[in-house]
Amino acid sequence: MSVVLGYDESPGAQHALTVALDVARHYATNVVLVYGTAPPNSELGEEFRSHREALEQMGRTAVGKAVEAADAAGIETVVELVSANPVDALLEAADRHEATVIVVGTWGESPLRGAILGSTPHKLLHLSKRPVLCVPAPD
Repeated sequence: MSVVLGYDESPGAQHALTVALDVARHYATNVVLVYGTAPPNSELGEEFRSHREALEQMGRTAVGKAVEAADAAGIETVVELVSANPVDALLEAADRHEATVIVVGTWGESPLRGAILGSTPHKLLHLSKRPVLCVPAPD
């Protein structure tokens, strides 16, 4: 049992981290920090490899800061940089870790825009078999 958190350093994700740590503390469980590293383009050529490597480095930096916050709160973490888009990365991690809940931040998108463009929270709400907690960024 664990709390799975999609984390990318956005304002919504930063607030979601605080909430995920509170949930993990309440249920006496760990937090699995997930960052999807799949580039949005095709898998051909050097550009793809460079883009993927840059996303992996960004992910390591982002989740490193989240691990520091979790350590300060006394919450154990597991870090997963998954070579998939954020939605698939979160769903896969949630299954592997038997997540109680998937926590994601929202950031400046209206529900209509999320539905049209396919935001991560919107997709998770429709695809996940587990509860999804969407945490809005603070004003």
